[in-house]
Amino acid sequence: MLPLYDRNPTKTIPFVTIALLASCVLAYAWEFSFALSGDELAYATMIHSGGLVPYEITQWRDIGPPALVPLPFTAFTSMFLHADLMHLGGNMLYLWIFGNNIEDELGKVKFLLFYLAAGLAAAGLQVAFSPLSEIPMVGASGAIAGVLGAYLVAYPHARVRSLVFLGFFVRLVDIPAGVLLGFWLLLQILSSLAGGAGVAWWAHIGGFAFGALLFLVRRLMTSAPTSP
Repeated sequence: MLPLYDRNPTKTIPFVTIALLASCVLAYAWEFSFALSGDELAYATMIHSGGLVPYEITQWRDIGPPALVPLPFTAFTSMFLHADLMHLGGNMLYLWIFGNNIEDELGKVKFLLFYLAAGLAAAGLQVAFSPLSEIPMVGASGAIAGVLGAYLVAYPHARVRSLVFLGFFVRLVDIPAGVLLGFWLLLQILSSLAGGAGVAWWAHIGGFAFGALLFLVRRLMTSAPTSP
C-alpha cells in the first residue's frame, strides 16, 4: 500500500511541516552535490559526520571522521540527512500526508517540539538495541514515525487515498488510517524481528510508540472530568 493523500482537511497552513520538508530537501541537495562532483569519499564522510553513530554515543568517543556537531547533537543533524533519493522521497511523502493534521492539532511550536522529541525517542531506542553499531543513522523516519503514531490515535477513521498493489493489478482505494498505519507498524515490527539490515527498524518503532503514547495521554488528560 502506498498512501497518496488523506481526506482530512486542515484549518491552517502547515508552515512547520513545509519548513521541515524543505530543510530535508535542501540538506539532500547539499549531499547530492558531492555525488555530482564524483567525490564519493567526501559524500561518505559527510554522512558519517552528520549521522548518529550509536557506538559514539554509548562509548562517548568520536571514532572519526569528526562529527559536524558535538556528539549528542548528531541526533538532530541526522534527522535531516538521507541515504538516497528514494529514502528522502518516501519520508517526505509521509510527512506531507500526515504532518499537516498533527501540526493543526498541536499548533506550530508544539508540533516542532513534538517532531524533534519523536526523533530523539526514535534514536534512543535504536541506540539501545544496537549500542555498539558504527553504522551512522540518517533520515527523518523516526521523527515522522512519531507523527504517524499520533495520527493513528487522533484520526484512526480518516480516509487515506492509497495505491494498492495486487500482483499485476494496481487499484486506488480509500483506506482507514488505522488500517494503513497499523499495517505499517506491523511491517516495522516483523522487519526488526527478522533482522533486516540497512534500516533502523527500532527507530521507526520507537518514534511511532512515542507519538501514539503521547497522544493517548493527551486524550486522557483532555477528556478527564474536572472537579466541581
